[in-house]
Amino acid sequence: WEMIEVSKFKDKIKNGIRTWLEIRDGNPKRIVINQSEDLQASFIKNKIWYRGNANELSQLYKQLEGKETTFWGSVPTEGLEIKKSHSGLPNLIVSVLANIVVDNYNGIECDNSILFDCWKEIAKDNDFDELLKKMIRETCAIGDGAIKISYKEDISKYPILEWHSGDEIDVIYRRKRLHEIVFKSYYKNNNKTYLLKEHYGFGYITYELLDDDKVVSLSTIEDLKDLKPITFDKRVMWAQFLKFDENIMFEGRGASKFTGKYDAFDNLDEIISQWIEAIRQGRPISYIPESLCPRDPYTGETLKANPFDNQYIQTNSDMSESAKNEIKTVQNDIPSDKYVQAYITYLGLAIQGIISAATLGIDNKKIQDANAAYERQLEKTTLYTRQNIIDALNKFIPRLIASTINAYHLLKEEQIEDDILEGINVLFGEYDSPSFDSQIETVSKAKNNGIMSIETSVRELYGDSKDEEWILKEIARIKEEQGITLLNEPAINSDLNIDDEDLE
Repeated sequence: WEMIEVSKFKDKIKNGIRTWLEIRDGNPKRIVINQSEDLQASFIKNKIWYRGNANELSQLYKQLEGKETTFWGSVPTEGLEIKKSHSGLPNLIVSVLANIVVDNYNGIECDNSILFDCWKEIAKDNDFDELLKKMIRETCAIGDGAIKISYKEDISKYPILEWHSGDEIDVIYRRKRLHEIVFKSYYKNNNKTYLLKEHYGFGYITYELLDDDKVVSLSTIEDLKDLKPITFDKRVMWAQFLKFDENIMFEGRGASKFTGKYDAFDNLDEIISQWIEAIRQGRPISYIPESLCPRDPYTGETLKANPFDNQYIQTNSDMSESAKNEIKTVQNDIPSDKYVQAYITYLGLAIQGIISAATLGIDNKKIQDANAAYERQLEKTTLYTRQNIIDALNKFIPRLIASTINAYHLLKEEQIEDDILEGINVLFGEYDSPSFDSQIETVSKAKNNGIMSIETSVRELYGDSKDEEWILKEIARIKEEQGITLLNEPAINSDLNIDDEDLE
C-alpha cells in the first residue's frame, strides 16, 4: 500500500507540472518598413554616381534621407569647409567592364547567309559596336534599359536602333511575362514640358502625350503630329529589354553593379578628401616677423598670405638692440600610412565582388610579384562579372537581331521568319584575362600535365579572335617545331613488290 500511495503522489506531481507548464504560440507582430526611395529615385542615384560629378553628388545627397550621416550630404561648420573630392571609381568600373566585353566581342555566326548579310548592313548602319558599349555601361551603372526599333525613311533605309536607359522606360509584365515596354521622352513647347509615352507591345505601337496627368493631342508638338498607332504580327515586338542582375527591391527590373556599394563609395571619397586636406594643412608654415613680411611694391602694405603658395603667419618684430629677426619654418607630419591603409580597405569594399584592382590598373600595395598566384585569384572576380554580362548578352543579342530582321521584313511587307534564333550564335573570346602572361601560364600547365592537346590549347588561348585557317596553320607549325608528324598507315591488303635483290 505504501508503494501505491507513493506512486499516486508522483502522478499528482506530474499532472501538476503538466498543468503549470503551458506553452502558447507567440503573438503575431506587424513590422512596417518604409522604403527611402522609389524605382525612379534609385535609377537617378545610380546615374549621378555613374556621371561622377562632385557638384551633382553633393546636390543629390542633400535631397536624400539621412543626409546628415553621409559625407556628400553633410554640411561643414562655417569656416571649416574642405574640398570634397570624388574618386571617379564608379565610372571607371563600368567603363573597364564594358571595354573588356566589347573588345572580346567577335560578332555573330549564322547559318542563314542572307540573314547574316542583312544584319551586317543594319549593324554597320547603326554602329552596333559603339551602341553595344553604351548599353553595357549604362546597364551596369543604372540597372537596365531597352532598345527601341524604329524607322524613318529620310534618315536610313534600315531599322534604327535607339538605346534608352532604365530611367527612361517602364516595363509592364503580365503573369511575370514581358508584356510591354513604355519609352518616355520629354518635349518642350510654349514654356511647358510634355511627356511622350511610346507603348511597344507584341504586334502594336501606340503613342500617348501627357501634360502633367492629362492626355493631350499629339499635334500639340510639331515634331509629333505625324505619329500614328501601328499594328503588325503579334509574334513580333519592336523593342528588347536588357538587364544583367535581378533587382531584389523592384521585381522585374534590373539592378546596378553599384547596389550595396553606395556607403563604400561615399566613405572612399571622404578618405580621399581628408587626405587632400591633411596634405594642405601639412604644408610648411613660415613664421615671419612683421619687418620681413612681403609687401605690396606700390602701397607698402603687408600682403595677405595665400594658402596655396606663400602660407605664413605674421609675428611681431623684435625691436630690442640685439634683435635677430629670423624666419622660422615649421611643417607638420602627415600620417600617410594610416590614410593609405584606410584607402586600401575602402577601395577593396567598393570593388569587392565586381572587379579586381589589378584590372582597373590600381596598385593597392598588397599584391607583390612573389605572390602572382594571389593576383590571378583576384582577377577571377573580373572574369565572373564578365561572364555574367556575356550570359545576358548571349540571350539579348539574338533576340534583338530577330526583332530587327522581322521588323525589316514587315517594313518591306515580307513574311517574318520564325526560326531566326535557332541559327544565331554570338561569338566571344574564351579567355579574357587582364594578363596575357597568366593566360599562357594557365593553358601551358594544362597542356604540360597531359590534360590538354595542342589543338585544344591553341583554340582555348586565342578563342574566336583568330579565324579557323589561322588556327590550323598555327597548330601545324607548333607540331612541326616539336617534331610531331602524321604518317599514313599502310593498308593491310596492299601489294608489296619485293625484289630478290632486296631480300638478299
